[in-house]
Amino acid sequence: MLIILLVLSIVAIILLTARFNFHPFLALLFAALGFALLSGMPLNTIADAINNGFGNTLGKIGMVIVLGIVIGAFLEHSGGAFKLAEIILKIIGRTRVHEAMAIIGYIVAIPVFADSGFIILNSLNKSLTKRAGLSIAGTGIALILGLMLTHVMVPPTPGPLAAAGILNADVGLVMLVGLVVSAFALVPAIIYAKLVPAKVYIDPNPELTEAEIEEKVKNAPSAFKSLLPIVLPILLIVGKSIIDLNYNASVSNTWIDLARFVGSPVIALFIGMLLSFLLPKKLDQDLFSISGWVGKALLEASNIMLITGAGGIFGSILQNSGVADVLSDTLSQFNLGIWLPFLLSAAIKTAQGSSTVALITTASILAPVLSSLGVETELQKALFVAAIGAGSAVVSHANDSAFWVVTQLTGMNVKQGYRLYTTGTLLVGVTSAIVIFIISLLIG
Repeated sequence: MLIILLVLSIVAIILLTARFNFHPFLALLFAALGFALLSGMPLNTIADAINNGFGNTLGKIGMVIVLGIVIGAFLEHSGGAFKLAEIILKIIGRTRVHEAMAIIGYIVAIPVFADSGFIILNSLNKSLTKRAGLSIAGTGIALILGLMLTHVMVPPTPGPLAAAGILNADVGLVMLVGLVVSAFALVPAIIYAKLVPAKVYIDPNPELTEAEIEEKVKNAPSAFKSLLPIVLPILLIVGKSIIDLNYNASVSNTWIDLARFVGSPVIALFIGMLLSFLLPKKLDQDLFSISGWVGKALLEASNIMLITGAGGIFGSILQNSGVADVLSDTLSQFNLGIWLPFLLSAAIKTAQGSSTVALITTASILAPVLSSLGVETELQKALFVAAIGAGSAVVSHANDSAFWVVTQLTGMNVKQGYRLYTTGTLLVGVTSAIVIFIISLLIG
């Protein structure tokens, strides 16, 4: 009965978000309450589970989400994203537009949302594609697939960050695993973009001239300054993870304690945020106002935090209902291993469209049963988060905002969007899952 209720709860989340356009926060909250009441949980337990689930989840990662989104806002509005694109083009070569746009997307989407990153880089992509005499279909798909890979697998993007928090996984290891897996999956993404979408010619017809783009790059911060808010927090967090792997928690000295402090996600992202304040040419106080860059970023962060908190409520209800024992007994009959989080996340993503909702919902469902699935080490947890992320890329179609951003900005019709973009997300998601599966075999 509990498993049936769990399936009905997932279906309810999908229907409410995809069919009736409910905000994911309400959909997750209604599903959690419905599950709790129909499963016969004591009323006082339900109230405690709601408070604890929301508070504990946001207590772990709420600040990190806010700081990561503020960094992304300053990169976007200062023109730092354009500068990063320009430097990568110089390294790779302007004739390799597909490779350049995929790699640019791969880097930019670490702190910036995939669809936002596509909008930011669209004019640059159109201009480069036009000058190279290529189809915007090919370069546009290369860009969005590069963006999508790190968007679903590499913190501090809120989705994988929230999943890591819900599964109590080490954020540094999640970053490392996500970067490795997504880098492997980027290769077939580029090959696919050059072989399939590139054959469908769509005129780029750039909105910005080359001169206007060059002007934006000229006024942007330096590549070093633009890259610093992204790279330094990652290095600090990964450094802490390496120290924790090599030194027992009881080992303490000034340098180890300092590395652990600055490598904690909140402090690392706080340092990254301070560095992002160096990006604007003039640090006007209006940037920090309610209507400025910070104010708009915080509005975006609040939406993600509400969804994340509601996912925590759903997970807390599941943990208190006893479904974990029932589910673990059922799942133990099937040796799905790393494919379980991938398939569950893929089903939720395909049905309701949001990668973030798929990541949070899947993590919330699996958190109570990790030990029964044999997931105990930090590396296994990191692989599980990556597998959930890979599933949340499969497949993007008409119920996903990114689908419409890509098709509208590249001039694809809906049929072309399904054939070129939707197929591409299936390719990168499955490729990522295969890479994760191979890693899981190698580590035993």
